[in-house]
Amino acid sequence: MQINRLFEIVYMLLERKNITAKELADKFEVSTRTIYRDIEILSAAKIPIYAVKGKGGGIALLDDYVLNKSILSEEEQNQILFALQSMDKISNQDEKNVLEKMSSIFNKSRTNWIEVDFSDWGTIGDQDKTFNLIKEAVLKQKVLEFIYYNSYGEDKKRQVEPLQIYFKDKAWYLKSYCRDKKDYRLFKISRMKDIKILDETFKRELSEIVEKKQEFKTIKLELEISKSMSYRVYDEFKKENITKKENGDFIVNIEYPENDWVYGYILSFGENIKVISPEYAKDIIKEKLQKSMKNYL
Repeated sequence: MQINRLFEIVYMLLERKNITAKELADKFEVSTRTIYRDIEILSAAKIPIYAVKGKGGGIALLDDYVLNKSILSEEEQNQILFALQSMDKISNQDEKNVLEKMSSIFNKSRTNWIEVDFSDWGTIGDQDKTFNLIKEAVLKQKVLEFIYYNSYGEDKKRQVEPLQIYFKDKAWYLKSYCRDKKDYRLFKISRMKDIKILDETFKRELSEIVEKKQEFKTIKLELEISKSMSYRVYDEFKKENITKKENGDFIVNIEYPENDWVYGYILSFGENIKVISPEYAKDIIKEKLQKSMKNYL
């Protein structure tokens, strides 16, 4: 990325004082013409950088130049480092180098204030690899191919143009253009398997997505949940939806899209939950429990 290259050029000149355009071109794997364009950009940004041609020449900064960090307050310096730190888990090596250099310039030690682990509890998976693969495809605008398992357990190979990794309601998704459906789709990342980056590139932009308001049939539930499930109640419901009874149990009023997921979710509480209303939801839960019991007869 050009912004990283510009920063590195300034950093290298602060360290070495003088360097040739060819050395810079070799390091960044670009042409010397590109390097001279970078020098023009830095000069236009009022960085006192200059080039001297001929033997013993090269690119340098004025001797008395130092990168002025005083334009940033202590709080602003910390916010920059914290933002870079938060990206560290899914960053490539170039971005990690920027974090190290910014820490050096601000004369601050790195504060390890955040750690991101994409794996599930109790698993030793390759979710980190998956996220890095998807990130690479998004940034390089490369087509992704994968096997996708829908909510009914059906699997199908998909080719998509990945646009953004998206976190919503405790789950990670991929916003993308699906070539099979010829429309924008949201794919749950945990259901994406055998992910491959193809050589093919695309030029579609995230801004092209027209957010469509999806209409769902919803169900308003009143649930009674045992106090033994307090850890789940406070994790999974908003405070304003929870009423605590005198005996310590909870009444939860919630509205969800009505589908198989919501009934499976209720059943996940086992004997520690009771549907108070609506009546028809009770009947559906009873029917599912009766079908489940047949597996043990």
